[in-house]
Amino acid sequence: MFDIGAQELVIIFIVALLVIGPQKLPEFGRTAGKWVVEIRRGINIAKDRMKDEFGEQNEMSGDIIKVIAKKEPDGGSSGPGDEKVKS
Repeated sequence: MFDIGAQELVIIFIVALLVIGPQKLPEFGRTAGKWVVEIRRGINIAKDRMKDEFGEQNEMSGDIIKVIAKKEPDGGSSGPGDEKVKS
């Protein structure tokens, strides 16, 4: 996702060690891990809801197309501009 290599991870770890300190670094790691888990869970919930909503919309549009096709005897080719003009 972020394309971070080993060198970048070492630099991030050293900066975190200097900023946070060696005593609080494990606690910070656990807290950051919990945040990541919660964010991923929220993203997955949002994805599932969107799939459900779009699935319902696709089903409804498919039903509408079927109803229109049944009502038009020529297979649904009549649309705007297909009317015959009487002279």
